[in-house]
Amino acid sequence: MYAFIVPGLLFFLVFAYLPMLGNVVAFQDFSPFRGIAGSAWVGLDNFTALATDPEVRRAFVNTIVIATLQLIFAFPAPILLALLLNSLLSETVRRFVQTIVYLPHFLSWVIVIAIWTQVVGGDSLATSLLSLVGVEGFNAMGEAETFKILVVLQSMWKDVGWGTIIFFAAIAGIPRELYEAAAVDGAGGWRRTWSITLPGITPVITLLLILNLGGFLTVGFEQMLLQQPAVGADAAQVLDTFVYFRGVAGGQWGIAAAAGIVKGIVATVMVLAANRIAKKLGSQGVF
Repeated sequence: MYAFIVPGLLFFLVFAYLPMLGNVVAFQDFSPFRGIAGSAWVGLDNFTALATDPEVRRAFVNTIVIATLQLIFAFPAPILLALLLNSLLSETVRRFVQTIVYLPHFLSWVIVIAIWTQVVGGDSLATSLLSLVGVEGFNAMGEAETFKILVVLQSMWKDVGWGTIIFFAAIAGIPRELYEAAAVDGAGGWRRTWSITLPGITPVITLLLILNLGGFLTVGFEQMLLQQPAVGADAAQVLDTFVYFRGVAGGQWGIAAAAGIVKGIVATVMVLAANRIAKKLGSQGVF
């Protein structure tokens, strides 16, 4: 049994825990040519520069807004879809819809953005149709004002079907006798959903909510990077793209590492707080 655990432990050790040692770069004027041992220590200077950098504030605000919208709209979407599909009486229709909504999850963000550009971009099907009724210049992919809403819609379209798998498993674990007894007592479909299905999957919802809060400040690096040229940095610059442009592209590795540490601290605090609140509300929490 322990031998089967070893590959998983090695994976996290090599790709998760050992790289954490590189966080010392946040306290250095790091240069890849000098290495960690040869780079000068600067203490908290990188964090001070981070706190006074207007680009960081812009990236932080964009990240918070997008993450909040995703939490409000994208997180409940798989739950609602699972409840809707569970209410379908036809097994054939249910499986067909499941297959259709699962497919976008397996597409890369490059393909997803290309598809959306062809559908709602500046030279897209939607633009052609709207021009027939007198609406010219439609380009949803290039509007900075509505970009954050567009990002949430893209995330929902891509991952809402995949997210229903866990909730389907949770619904399948609810004893059928409860539904039969409720039907005998005269409970309709909505009442059975509200009084049986939702309470039955609440522990799973709580668990996934807490885990999602751990990645609250991670809003999709590839998705933002691919669309930033079209809408500009003011709308599409988030913490992940800031780390890339400032660190990898700009060579300011210390400031980029400091931003990553701050992001990790915030995520840890949110997970601990959410877990504590969940326990106070009577849920088991994660730990």
